Amino acid sequence: MKYEEALAYMEAVAGYGIVPGLDNIRELCRRLGNPQNALKFVHIAGTNGKGSTLCFISTILSCAGYRVGRYMSPVIFNYRERIQVGKQSITKTSLCEGVELIKGICEEMVQEGFGHPTVFEIETALAFWYFQKKQCDIVVLETGMGGLSDATNLIETTQVAVLTSIGMDHMQFLGKNITEIASQKAGIIKQGCRVVCMQQSAEVLEVIGRVAETFACPFCIADSSKAGHVRYGIEKQRFDYGQWKKLEITLAGKFQIDNAVLALEAVKALGEMGFSVSEAAIRKGLKEAVWPGRFQLIGKKPYFIVDGAHNEDAAQKLAESIEFYFTNKRIIYIMGILKDKEYDKVIALTEKYADQIITVTPPENPRAMHSYDLAKEIAPMHPNVTAVDSLEEAVEISYLLAGKDDVIIAFGSLSYLGRLINMVAHHA
Repeated sequence: MKYEEALAYMEAVAGYGIVPGLDNIRELCRRLGNPQNALKFVHIAGTNGKGSTLCFISTILSCAGYRVGRYMSPVIFNYRERIQVGKQSITKTSLCEGVELIKGICEEMVQEGFGHPTVFEIETALAFWYFQKKQCDIVVLETGMGGLSDATNLIETTQVAVLTSIGMDHMQFLGKNITEIASQKAGIIKQGCRVVCMQQSAEVLEVIGRVAETFACPFCIADSSKAGHVRYGIEKQRFDYGQWKKLEITLAGKFQIDNAVLALEAVKALGEMGFSVSEAAIRKGLKEAVWPGRFQLIGKKPYFIVDGAHNEDAAQKLAESIEFYFTNKRIIYIMGILKDKEYDKVIALTEKYADQIITVTPPENPRAMHSYDLAKEIAPMHPNVTAVDSLEEAVEISYLLAGKDDVIIAFGSLSYLGRLINMVAHHA
């Protein structure tokens, strides 16, 4: 199987949509030899912040000398980023070998009356197969959606279950209120693991605490209000936490201190499970963690920021960061969003900070909202909105509009940010 054929197969399977439940992935992995049982996991669920937290934890563990598998979504630059060992994406050769093997299994399953595994189930099985092949010491794994009936929840060897901030998202699958959604996310908690949860609303903490208690799991709340001497910045941020002084991260965004504190508590819990990590590895890992597309600075004079804010919770965090870093700055937005996301809430939370808004259609995505439709939604609230036909045009116009002390922020959907980041790099 050639790489193009493997991608075409995955694209074809993507048409099957989302089917929550573990029956298919269980059968698929059984026929693959249950590679997940040979691995140990840090499992992360939550509405926002999963990726950044995964990035901090996995980079710290790599700096400590462990061979670390990373499984995450969505990707920014290319499909293979989803599955990484250390900072290396799965090779094209391994991807083709794995997909060919799994395709054969899926065909057998369908012949025997099973449903065809979804694209996320296939990717998850592929990740387990690859991580076992690469003999990873630990795998940091992000749920796709929810937790309880998410394909990643097949695993039984979780060392630490990590819960990031939980908000309202994917309500059609996960539940109509915050406690139902929290119960789904808490589904990743397994007997014998440690549970680390970000400080958040009392009702969410109560749900998670109850599930942790049911499984007799030690439960820790990562409270970033205990971080001291916090110095925020766009290019680097510093803070103290517990026994650690002057820790530094290069991820921007006020909320990244929360994610870093959550990662520190997760690494501490891992230490109690036998994965010892030195202070030097913690410092190096926090500083080296890079997470594309999350309030990421990609250009200076003018500052050019990209952010994947696509739901209410993420838009709220983006708004807080704009108020925090860019008070009294003239701001130009590039906005592109998918039509199945909470675009009305994203617009309502962010429009007031922009001097000018340029809308784009995220390319090559069947769920993309057309730039003209998005502009029509924004127009009643904001006087200066322009729909454009391409990303190139959006970047060109934003640079024409922005003086060197102004700020350009592109956000809405992660799906177009990879192309945009490359364009801005070439523009410079």
